[in-house]
Amino acid sequence: MKGSLVIMAAGLGSRYGGTKQVDGIGPHGEILMEYSIFDALRAGFSKIVFIIKPEMREMMERICGGYLREKKALDGSAVEVAYVYQDFSSVPSFYAIPEGRTKPFGTVHALLCAGEAVREPCCVINADDYYGVDAYRIMFRELMSLPDEGRAAMVGYLLKNTASLHGTVSRGVCAVRDGKLESVREALKIQLYEDGSLRDLAEDRSLEPDTIVSMNFWGFAPSIFPALRQYFENFLRNEAGDNPKAECLLPMMVDRQMQEAGLEVSVLRSADRWFGMTYQEDRKVVAQELARLHREGVYPENLRI
Repeated sequence: MKGSLVIMAAGLGSRYGGTKQVDGIGPHGEILMEYSIFDALRAGFSKIVFIIKPEMREMMERICGGYLREKKALDGSAVEVAYVYQDFSSVPSFYAIPEGRTKPFGTVHALLCAGEAVREPCCVINADDYYGVDAYRIMFRELMSLPDEGRAAMVGYLLKNTASLHGTVSRGVCAVRDGKLESVREALKIQLYEDGSLRDLAEDRSLEPDTIVSMNFWGFAPSIFPALRQYFENFLRNEAGDNPKAECLLPMMVDRQMQEAGLEVSVLRSADRWFGMTYQEDRKVVAQELARLHREGVYPENLRI
């Protein structure tokens, strides 16, 4: 059975101050998503689907799409590369785009745009996060045994390892019991402090450092796409209104599917540490971590060979 890696890369990275998905941060100018691709291929994935803005196509082909077509998957087949576009052309005609809106509608919208390119179990990730080697291995194994309907998976991370001292972050705060996800609550303004404490500023409440959070590392069967479409259309009808910043988010969609449709979501735990770039100040730490991983042999000198 095949598995695809779906990379959500259309975001603008507004808080970071640029298009962070294509910031060459590795020792030889590697971008973060190249580490995800490298890890996914050695875990067994054989197809890479990039969700991008149309104007990013040439750049993505130059950075990594071209050399990926020369690579082989673990099963010996050629790596398949697909591009899909997240833009307003995929928004249903009944909805009028608010004046002044320039950004797409979030991660549900992003994955929905990949529907025509994904016909196999898929792992869905952010382009600007480092998830670790182990995460792809355990997700690939899970996907290979995932039934066609009724189940999904996610890799959970500890909140204390995913927040930033340099500003607030948004996380899907998870309730987990016996390895199964019970609920996801979106916390939009989580702040990490020097003493290690964490606070949800939007709700003025403290959070435990070992709280499990979603970092958008999801595993789905192709049957998720009709549910995605229904959820997105309901969001546009009932929630988006004329808000130019409204976002339709995967953690909230998964939570709704669990509560109303009985979706069962396995929470997988990775031995690796997540890191990412939300703010420019995070860049130095991420660059140091990647350099260390290369020195220790986790990655070869050149990811692109």
